[in-house]
Amino acid sequence: MVRIILARPRGFCAGVNMAIDTLETALDLFGPPVYVYHEIVHNKHVVERFRAKGAIFVDSLDDAPDGSNFVFSAHGVSPEVRRAASARGLNVIDATCPLVTKVHSEAIRFARQGHTILLIGHEGHDEIVGTMGEAPGQMRLVQSAAEVASLAVDGAGSLAFLSQTTLSVDDANQIVGRLRERFPEIVAPPSEDICYATQNRQEAVRQFAAEADVVLVLGSQNSSNSKRLAEIAQELGVPAYLVDHASEVDPAWLDGAECIAVTAGASAPEDVVQDCIALLCERFDATVEERSIRDEDMHFQLPVELRRLMNRRAAALAT
Repeated sequence: MVRIILARPRGFCAGVNMAIDTLETALDLFGPPVYVYHEIVHNKHVVERFRAKGAIFVDSLDDAPDGSNFVFSAHGVSPEVRRAASARGLNVIDATCPLVTKVHSEAIRFARQGHTILLIGHEGHDEIVGTMGEAPGQMRLVQSAAEVASLAVDGAGSLAFLSQTTLSVDDANQIVGRLRERFPEIVAPPSEDICYATQNRQEAVRQFAAEADVVLVLGSQNSSNSKRLAEIAQELGVPAYLVDHASEVDPAWLDGAECIAVTAGASAPEDVVQDCIALLCERFDATVEERSIRDEDMHFQLPVELRRLMNRRAAALAT
């Protein structure tokens, strides 16, 4: 009998829920099309479902007509993008995750204090591109602990560091440790940058992978936090696979497995997880045990632009 450990917390975090609710509400209030800067969240299923509802995902502001309804994704954007959107007269709804906004605010504060900022993260990720735009002349990207020894920075006594919110906690701690060794006076952010949901999902994988023969992670290949979940299990010596859907699971991966751990990245929909569980149960007559390391009750409000519009419409209907 195959046993499935279904990890919790898994799937949507508060920031992803807010971003998805934002785009749903914008489509409802304004009607299609609603333009979105990059993907609203990094998940193939979410993007395709919104595309079918009339959302148009663009990689350049030039691809949206002047004055159109336009959503900034959960990953945030640079000040340059905000200025360009304003100049085009776009009706911007900002769905940036508040935890990403926090990192942007820290970058602004550190830059004003004259620090050179070492930003820990992955080159090209939407969140990193947006954060670096807050102080491009004062920021250096650090992608690994090995890079720390060769960092060429001026003013070593005036350094600060920040982190991408979706990193592996272990990798980030290793890099921070190397930075502190080389630059003992480096200034840290006032609180942890890696988001609570990322940490919780990583902790669950560490705990449950210890019992599993195989780990399946539901999520898209361009999802940083989903990739980290699979990598953590692999680092523990457990075969782990990142898939968008149950249909991508190769039966050979599961040969001889007596225990399969299943989880999902912070942007993966729950119905995709349940499809995977259903397939495994059908194939192996498996038993499912949902296991939790802690509850999550974080909630973020819709962007103020939408709340104001919703309040005005409610008031008009009440008169």
